[in-house]
Amino acid sequence: MLRRDIATASCRSMASLDCARRCGLLDSSESKTIIGNGGRRERNASCAVPWGRFDSFGDGARMRRRDFLAAVAGSAVGSPPSRAAQRRDPVIGYLYAGSLAGLPDDVKKAFWQALAEFGYERGRNVSIEFRQAHNDLSRLPELALDLVRRGVSVIIVPGSMEAVDAARSATTSIPIIFSNAATDPVRAGLVASLSRPGGNITGIADFGSVLSAKRLELMKLLVPDASRIGILMTPVNRATAPELAYAQEGARALSLDAMVVIAGSHWEIDAAFAVLAENRVDAACVIPTSLFSDRRAQIVALAARHRVPTVYPHNGYAEVGGLMSYGISFAERAYQIGVYTGLILNGANPADLPVRRLSKFELVINLSAAKALGLTVPTRFLALTDRVIE
Repeated sequence: MLRRDIATASCRSMASLDCARRCGLLDSSESKTIIGNGGRRERNASCAVPWGRFDSFGDGARMRRRDFLAAVAGSAVGSPPSRAAQRRDPVIGYLYAGSLAGLPDDVKKAFWQALAEFGYERGRNVSIEFRQAHNDLSRLPELALDLVRRGVSVIIVPGSMEAVDAARSATTSIPIIFSNAATDPVRAGLVASLSRPGGNITGIADFGSVLSAKRLELMKLLVPDASRIGILMTPVNRATAPELAYAQEGARALSLDAMVVIAGSHWEIDAAFAVLAENRVDAACVIPTSLFSDRRAQIVALAARHRVPTVYPHNGYAEVGGLMSYGISFAERAYQIGVYTGLILNGANPADLPVRRLSKFELVINLSAAKALGLTVPTRFLALTDRVIE
């Protein structure tokens, strides 16, 4: 029986590796795409992430293909029976600082698509327990403990350092998969290194804090006469402080006068835009947080009402009428979270799974929003965009 269980786990591990290859986890030849130019994949030195190529993990280590194969296969069969063999129907925990009501359908679809490639289908052989704090961060520790008491197989923590900290405090044994847009996971103390995280935590990162300066550069290209820009953010903490620093540095480089406004709740967002309008800013930039993502329709409506051209951190804003966005694809991030969830459910050890760095960023422009603001979109700007929303 034990031998059969090990063989089953080994087969599932090899299937996992096939999926990993298809997802690009074992392909070290990919260059970091920053802005697509005319449909081509190019490297843009002016906004390249300083950690370099995808397969260089920032700490001097380079993940080799055979090392990854050995890590995943070894973790699946080295401690029989594997996690997948032990629990026929695993339970996934999902800890979110915001509200899941605003999660786009394509994001949910991408996550389940990835899991299906590893043999897991919701309602058939896997279930999920959602816990959401509705942006009340004080609730996160208890929500994390509730998932631990539930005995989940893995905890997914998207987009919030406070949620990651709550999950880490709640368990040192259940695997945790984070997806953080702004923070360097090593500097934040989440992992020992990007190539070999150690402990029970790994995840998806894009070091997105460096993109704030690029967003301002794109806004200056679209609104060349802009001299004063507003920066909308939640109260400064260790996750948002680097983002603010990069934005302010980018503003100085472009000779822009930056005005920071703080909104810590949905009713403060209205007041923040009123302040921006009163101070006659020429444009605005939104710092990525779960609160703002949940309230993106409100923010987009306020930007239109006050006629403030605004650049946003991901495509979800442009899709609800925002002027433009530059950042990750949330659907792509959800897919990669699903890949790592599938690997771990099939027995991979999170300590050996390298932190996956997203390598594609999208520039999206909404032409209807531009027209409503009286903006003419230059041809050279359109040439940079990955997607145009009419």
